[in-house]
Amino acid sequence: MNTKKRVAFYTLGCKLNFSETSTVARLFQGAGFDKVEFDDSPDIYVINTCSVTDNADKKCKSLVNRALRVSPHAYVAIIGCYAQLKPEEIAAIPGVDLVLGASEKFNILEHMEEMEKNVKTQIHACEIDAVNTFVPSYSSGDRTRTFFKIQDGCDYSCSFCTIPLARGKSRSESIAFTLDEARKLIQETGSREIILTGVNTGDFGRQNGERFIDLIKELDLLEGIDRFRISSIEPNLLSDEVIEFVANSNKFVPHFHIPLQSGSNATLRRMRRRYQRDVYESRVALIKQLMPDCCIGVDVIVGFPGETEEEFLESYTFIQELDVSYLHVFTYSERPNTLAIEMPDVVSDKDRAKRSKMLHILSDKKKRYFYQHQLTKTKQVLWEGERAGDWMYGFTENYVKVKTPYQPEKTNTLEWICLQDIDSEGICTATSLIPA
Repeated sequence: MNTKKRVAFYTLGCKLNFSETSTVARLFQGAGFDKVEFDDSPDIYVINTCSVTDNADKKCKSLVNRALRVSPHAYVAIIGCYAQLKPEEIAAIPGVDLVLGASEKFNILEHMEEMEKNVKTQIHACEIDAVNTFVPSYSSGDRTRTFFKIQDGCDYSCSFCTIPLARGKSRSESIAFTLDEARKLIQETGSREIILTGVNTGDFGRQNGERFIDLIKELDLLEGIDRFRISSIEPNLLSDEVIEFVANSNKFVPHFHIPLQSGSNATLRRMRRRYQRDVYESRVALIKQLMPDCCIGVDVIVGFPGETEEEFLESYTFIQELDVSYLHVFTYSERPNTLAIEMPDVVSDKDRAKRSKMLHILSDKKKRYFYQHQLTKTKQVLWEGERAGDWMYGFTENYVKVKTPYQPEKTNTLEWICLQDIDSEGICTATSLIPA
C-alpha cells in the first residue's frame, strides 16, 4: 500500500456518523495516509452516508459527482447507513469503487488492499441481523468538542424509521470498557467537552445488565475533562434518576435533546413511539423544576401519514406551551421497507412544507425567548476553533451560542462571561469575566 496517498472524508447525517468518520480517518492516518480536505485532489474519497431522508440519498450521489470533478481518478468508497440499506443502488453510481455495509466499514483498509480503480465496484454488506459487534468511536481534530459513541443500533420499531435496518440491534460495551475508552479519548484529544452519542443512547448497557445512569455516574468522576453533554435521549428512557443526577452533577451540563416527533397522541400511536405526550410533558416539567436555565431541544416530524390539520394544530399547540428552547424539524420522508410507507391518508407536499415552516418559525421564537431569559446571567463558554470572518463562537453549558472577536489563543478554553445582548443573527454577545 502506498503510504504517500492522500485521503479525504465527508460525513452526512448525525453526530454518531461524525464520531465514526473520525475513527476511520485515524485508521488511515495510522497506515501512513495523509488526511486532506475534500477539494485538495485526494487519491481516495471516503463518504459516510445517512439515509434518514430521501435528501440524504441524493446528497450522496451529488458528493460522488463532486469528488470526481475535483479528482477524476480518485478511488471512491461509500460507507454508512445508505451503504447498508441500498448497496446495489450505490454501486450503480458511476465512479464508486467500494461499498461497505455496517459490519465492514471499520475494515475498510483490508478491502482497499484488494482494489484498483476502474474495476467492477465491490460490495461488502451482510444481512443486518448478522451485525452484532460494537466498535467504539470518537471524533478528534475536526471540532473542539468531541463526539463519543457509547451505543449503536436500536431495538425499537418506529413505523417511519430505517435505522434498525441500517445499524442493527441495540448494543454497547461494558461500563468498564467505556470508561477506558473515555480515558483514552481525553488523553489523545485534549478536549474540554465530550458529547455522548448513540442511536438510542439511553439504551446503553441493557444487553449487559447495566444502566445508562450508572455509566454517567462513573463518567462524572473522570479526571481531565470539564464537561459531558448528552446528545439525545428518548423520553421514556430519560428517567427521573438521570434528570436528578444531571441537576447535581459537576460535569454533566444542563442541556437535554429529547425527541418528541409529535404532540398528538394519535400520531404517536401511528408512529409506534413508546410513550404518549404526558410522559414528555412530565420530563420537561421536572427538568425545569430542578434546572430552570436548562436548554431543551426537541425533534419533531411533520406531515406523517394520517396527520390531519387538527392533529398538527394539536401538536403545534402542545409544543408552543412547552417550556423548551429550540426544535429540530423534520419533514416526513417516505422510506422503503417501513410500515409508514404503506399507510393511507398521505399528507400533500404543500401541507408538509406549510407545517414545517410554521414549526421553524416557532423554533426561532422559542430560541430567542430562551436566550432573552439568559441575558445578564453569568455563564461559562467553551470557545470553538472555527473562524467565521472576524468572529469565533462557543457554547455555554446550557447551549447558548456566543460570539467574540477572533482570538486563536482562546480555542478550546473555558471562560466565564456575562451574557449581554442578542445580535441580528440570533447569537449572544458577552462581556468577558475571568478564564476558567
